[in-house]
Amino acid sequence: MDQFFELLQVLSRWLHVVFGIIWIGYLYFFNFVNAQFVATLDPETKKKVVPELLPRALFWFRWGAVWTWITGIFMLEYIYYRGKAIVADPATISSATWVMVAVTFLAFYLYDYLAKSFGKDAKKFGVIAFVVLAGIIYLYSSYGMFSYRGMIMHTGVMFGTIMAVNVWFRIWPSQQKIITAVKNGEAPDASLVALAGQRSRHNTYMSVPLLFSMLAAHTTYFAGGNLGLTEATAWIGWLVIILFGWHVVFQFYKKSGKVKGF
Repeated sequence: MDQFFELLQVLSRWLHVVFGIIWIGYLYFFNFVNAQFVATLDPETKKKVVPELLPRALFWFRWGAVWTWITGIFMLEYIYYRGKAIVADPATISSATWVMVAVTFLAFYLYDYLAKSFGKDAKKFGVIAFVVLAGIIYLYSSYGMFSYRGMIMHTGVMFGTIMAVNVWFRIWPSQQKIITAVKNGEAPDASLVALAGQRSRHNTYMSVPLLFSMLAAHTTYFAGGNLGLTEATAWIGWLVIILFGWHVVFQFYKKSGKVKGF
């Protein structure tokens, strides 16, 4: 049985990467290429191009999200729950550990509330979201007693879960109505355009730290002992990395607006 689960883990890792490339690749296409391209089209051309292009792209986008999440959850269960890598010492697993696991998967509701309440002011939302995120990451380490790998990975799972729910329950339903309106030569509902765009941008910002979490789970450089970090302050280093990732995305957005066609 252990060999069977080991085989499934290997296959899940492989497929997780494959589906992740599809999902995040289309996310970057939408945000750094398509948004700027569509803005250059006249209404008649847009009426022809958008209904043909976007449904195809969104198919791979949303199903890539689903299967990236599913394969990731399987590995999470096998390595971090069954294998107890969620904590440094299995003896420290407690109800607090599972409370923080629940926070990981329910965080979308808090994120959704904050996005609806403060999302129109991107800077204000970003500051509030970062403070809340810092609190959760600190609690992973101090309250849930997560290991460095457990803290990093569950932050990534939290981001990935929020992103996947955004895709299926915020972006895709909005885009269905937007595409239909464009196909009919009508002006899309501005609120739907704003919602889809907002959640897609949020997903883009979360994606870079998410990708780091996938890699950092296999390293210990930032776990303490380097750059003045200790095991107890590794969570602070993780927050700095997240901020740096968000800055990278910000620079990508600036560059995408300057790239022109021939």
